[in-house]
Amino acid sequence: MKRGIYIILLSAILLFFLITGCGTNFIDSPDKSASESKTSQTASNNAANESQAGTDKDEARGETPKVYMTTDISPKGLMAIYKALSREATGKVAVKIHTGEPGGTNFLSPDLIKDLVQYVNGTIVECNTAYGGSRASTAMHRQVAKDHGFTAIADVDIMDADGTVGLPVTNGKHLREDIVGSHYKNYDFFIILSHFKGHAMAGFGGAIKNMSIGIASAGGKVLIHTAGVTDKTSDFALSFKTPQEAFLESMAEAAKAVADDLGDNILYINVMNRLSVDCDCDSSPAEPDMHDIGILGSLDPVALDKACVDLVYSAPDGQSLVERIESRNGIHTLDYAEEIGLGSQVYQLVRIDD
Repeated sequence: MKRGIYIILLSAILLFFLITGCGTNFIDSPDKSASESKTSQTASNNAANESQAGTDKDEARGETPKVYMTTDISPKGLMAIYKALSREATGKVAVKIHTGEPGGTNFLSPDLIKDLVQYVNGTIVECNTAYGGSRASTAMHRQVAKDHGFTAIADVDIMDADGTVGLPVTNGKHLREDIVGSHYKNYDFFIILSHFKGHAMAGFGGAIKNMSIGIASAGGKVLIHTAGVTDKTSDFALSFKTPQEAFLESMAEAAKAVADDLGDNILYINVMNRLSVDCDCDSSPAEPDMHDIGILGSLDPVALDKACVDLVYSAPDGQSLVERIESRNGIHTLDYAEEIGLGSQVYQLVRIDD
C-alpha cells in the first residue's frame, strides 16, 4: 500500500517538472555540461592555434602574417627567403643594412648579401650616426662602407648627405614626425635587411630598429633617442635621460611612419647569425656565445622581430641575449608596435627547408 503511494507521489513530482518546464533543464543538464566542456576544449584549442604557428585570422590585419625561415645562412638561403615572400622589389630599390662600426666584425658580410642586392639592382643605403664615431660624417661613413667591402658589390648611398625630410607620425605619443635622410625619397622600394642581434639601449635590434633609427638622419636619431625632445646632434647626451619605455615607443612610432609611407613597397629580412648581445654600432662587441639560427623574412616587421625573439628564447644557449633583451625591456617595443598598428605578434612560422 505504502509502496503504491510512493509511486503515485513520484509520478506527480515528475509530471510537475515536465509541465512547468523545469524538467527540461534537469533532463538536459548532463548533455549541456558535456557541450560546455566541448566548447571550453575548442576554445583552448583555438587559443593554442593562435600562437606563433597558428593559422587563425588576425582581426587587425585580415590574416595571420607569415614568417618564412631557413637555416641555410648563405647567399642561396637569402635568395630563397626573398623569393618566398612573393613581393617583387621593383623600381629603384634601396637595401637598408648596417655598415658596421670599424673594429666590429658582426655586420652582415658583403659576400652573403651580394647576390640579393645585385638581383634587385639595389643600392645599399645608410644614414650617419648621432653619437660620433667613424660614421658620423658622410665622407667617413663612405670610407667605412668601402673598407667593409660594400662599395665593391653595389652603389652605397648615405641618405642624409644632402639634408633631411620629414615623414608624418600619425597619432604618435612622442613623435610628430620621423626625420629621415632626404635621399630616402629617391627610392621606390625598400628591403630592410637586418642583422638581428642584441643592443645596449634597445635590448635587441632587428627590422623595427633598422627602419626607425637606421633610416633616420643623424638628427632624426637624436629625436627618437630623446622621445621627441630634440633633433640636435649636440644634444645626443640627453638620450641617456630618456625614460626607457618612451625611447622604445619612439622607435616603433618612427618605424610606423616609414611603413605607412611605403605601403606595400617594402619587405623585411632578418639574418640571425653572429648573435652578440651588442649592436654592430659597437666597435668592440661581445663575442657571440650562442649558435647561429637562420634567416627569416616577412611582410610584417613586428611578426618578424617577434619570431626572432621567440627563437632566441627557445634556443638552449640564448641566455645572454635573453638577459640583454629583458634588462632593457626590449619586448615593450613589440607590444607598443602592435598596439599602434605596425604589425602583429601572432604569426605563422613557415620553414622553407621542410
